Amino acid sequence: MGDDIAVADVREWAAELDEVAGLIGPRFARSEPRRNAVAYVRGLLSEQERKNSWTLSEHAGQVTPDPMQRLLSTTDWDPDLVRDDLRSYVVEHLGDRAGILIVDETGFLKKGDRSAGVARQYTGTAGRIENAQVGVFLTYSTPTGRTFLDRELYLPKTWTEDRARCARAGVPKERGFQTKPELAMGMLARAIDADVPASWVTGDAVYGQYYRLRKALEDRGMSYVLAVPSSQRVIAKTTVSILGKEYRADALIGELPATAWRTRSAGAGSKGDRRYAWARARINGERDPDAEYWLLARRSLTDPSELAYYLCHGPKRVALGELVRVAGARWAIEETFQTAKGQTGLDHYQVRQYTGWYRHITLSMLAHAFLTVTRSKRGLEETKTETSSS
Repeated sequence: MGDDIAVADVREWAAELDEVAGLIGPRFARSEPRRNAVAYVRGLLSEQERKNSWTLSEHAGQVTPDPMQRLLSTTDWDPDLVRDDLRSYVVEHLGDRAGILIVDETGFLKKGDRSAGVARQYTGTAGRIENAQVGVFLTYSTPTGRTFLDRELYLPKTWTEDRARCARAGVPKERGFQTKPELAMGMLARAIDADVPASWVTGDAVYGQYYRLRKALEDRGMSYVLAVPSSQRVIAKTTVSILGKEYRADALIGELPATAWRTRSAGAGSKGDRRYAWARARINGERDPDAEYWLLARRSLTDPSELAYYLCHGPKRVALGELVRVAGARWAIEETFQTAKGQTGLDHYQVRQYTGWYRHITLSMLAHAFLTVTRSKRGLEETKTETSSS
């Protein structure tokens, strides 16, 4: 019986990967790069310890890494079109109106100074300033799974102000400096324009404190729960404070009575249920009369001095538990980065060119989406089996 199950799993896996091959196949005009792209994704899904052009070529039975290197460099294909295919695939299989769009960045530690965008900069991957590239990502979390939708390479001003250096790394002439929130705004706009079903957006304080991003979401009718620093200025709209007075976030939350705090779960984490104390205060927000604006606070149950703050824009009478659900979803992107780096080679590339980064990252994202969709389908089938058995 065990062997039968294994064979069935292999056949299902192959059928699913055929779907992905059919999805992106039209993006390649010639058969060779089309086969290499599918082989590249298949290699990213393999158990190879390191997943770069050399090891993926070996996995595909190729004598040299040249075909895979050409796939990432000179072959004629547009990674942005494959990204669009990836988004369609994710929405088809995981799309849900309860979905949450999450923006965050991750670092890719690098040596030297020739890789596009590499610089001495802070990266959460190392928890300090390191020589690294930084990618800004948009992920999608639904009740059935979470995976990537979009990506952008952050280029520091030291790069965009040196056009000769950009040219050597293959950076397009039209690519100028954009902050991380600006890159996130572009990805969010693409997702919204593509009708990705989602009710909320969340992200950390890098994005939450950027006024233009919040305004853009409100203009598009998107609700959000975005982290902000304790120094964020807000205007009170609650009876426990002076109505209309401007406060720092920590000062306004500090005026709330003890009865305002509720213990809620922000979802399961690697160490179990993530339970915190949560409180909120109404704040002014005049751009959307059909919505409510809140300042949300999270406090550790073991260390009351450990607090985090969020600006929230959502439907009227939104429950505290819903805001907590969205705030907790932000941690999902950290787990997504970990699984992508560990299972689909997100950070295993050895390319230096701008286009090569986008090509590898996009194919790795596609591999991660395939894993997520396959696991989601398997989970649904197991649930149906358990239900029918009972």
